[in-house]
Amino acid sequence: MKQVTVLVAGAGGRGTGYAGYALELPDQMKVVGVAEPREFYRQNVAAKHAIPAEHVFTDWRQAAERPRFADAVIVATQDAMHRAPAEAFARRGYHILLEKPMAPNAEDCRAIVAAAKQAGVLFGVCHVMRYTRYTQCLKQLLDAGRIGEIVSVQHLEPVGYWHQAHSFVRGNWGNEARSSCMLLAKSCHDIDWLRYVVGRPCRKVSSFGNLKHFRADQKPADAADRCLDCAVEPTCPYSAKKIYLGNVVAGRTGWPVDVVSPDTSLDAVTRALREGPYGRCVYACDNDVVDHQVVNMEFEGGATAAFTMTAFTRMDHRQTRIFGTRGQIVGDGVKLKVFDFLTDTEEVVDTETSADGTLLSGHGGGDFGLMQAFVKAVATGDRRHILSGPDETLESHLMVFAAEQARHEQRVIGIGG
Repeated sequence: MKQVTVLVAGAGGRGTGYAGYALELPDQMKVVGVAEPREFYRQNVAAKHAIPAEHVFTDWRQAAERPRFADAVIVATQDAMHRAPAEAFARRGYHILLEKPMAPNAEDCRAIVAAAKQAGVLFGVCHVMRYTRYTQCLKQLLDAGRIGEIVSVQHLEPVGYWHQAHSFVRGNWGNEARSSCMLLAKSCHDIDWLRYVVGRPCRKVSSFGNLKHFRADQKPADAADRCLDCAVEPTCPYSAKKIYLGNVVAGRTGWPVDVVSPDTSLDAVTRALREGPYGRCVYACDNDVVDHQVVNMEFEGGATAAFTMTAFTRMDHRQTRIFGTRGQIVGDGVKLKVFDFLTDTEEVVDTETSADGTLLSGHGGGDFGLMQAFVKAVATGDRRHILSGPDETLESHLMVFAAEQARHEQRVIGIGG
């Protein structure tokens, strides 16, 4: 298999992480360019991958103006900034791997898909949950008819209390106008995964949810606007001191600490909490995305699914129950318990992957599986390796937009058909 050359447009956590595939399997992939406005992140990728200076850019537009110099591009800019680079790089003939979500609205999603199809390039979206060993084992069990026909599904996404505070209150995805709705930013993975697992188009959705807790009216009377100045901080589970400085003291300086400050020393992180967004009280931010939501779905053929996303959990794997005409499957993100109605017996399938902090273990092995599939598709020209291609990905994004419409309008919304 030939080595695939890649340009990284957006060198934040996701872009840098996907680029790491080249460090682990250099015979398969080589990063030959990077475009990133922030110097530390740009230079970090350039140094790790020995990228020549002429292919190090402060803006993706500079790279797109050049004749194509790589086989593919990883577009990992901010959510609302996906359409323009995707269209530009498609016109240049780059195969595209686009970070999820595709875009914060249906118009931009459709335009991105149209651009990729018109250019005839390979296109994949980073719905990493499709590529995990866990998902593939589950899909094989379902496709083999182990529980008969799927009738209903219950699926829980436990966001995690401190993850909500970090990413969706203090962080980049807390304000819908700057990023997107919570269901798209966090749970488009899950809606897409349910579409993939059920294997049929969704026809109707309803949804309920709101911002219940992380609001100014929930702020304790004596709380300050910053955790470092707060008298009630020691009793607050969402304390920035607890979440960030506690990790630094314990020697855990990866995510989320390295998001707060690229310098993860105690002094630097403390300074960032004093001056930056991650030191704010969770009740004194400009967040407006929901902290809990449910989505009900009816699929072609009559199967139903109930999805719950909530901030108020420990950090944990997603949990799923799938009920069929001949059995049921209960999954916790690692193990699948398959109960057979005919024999009244249960089989346990253990899909555990390593958790060594490398790309191999990211998102339960999904990051590695995604990159492996995309690189193989580009190297061979066989788009069948990409499980999250343009049409079905567009379909699952439209499910998300319909669910948000249903939530706002408090009614059932029909999709396609």
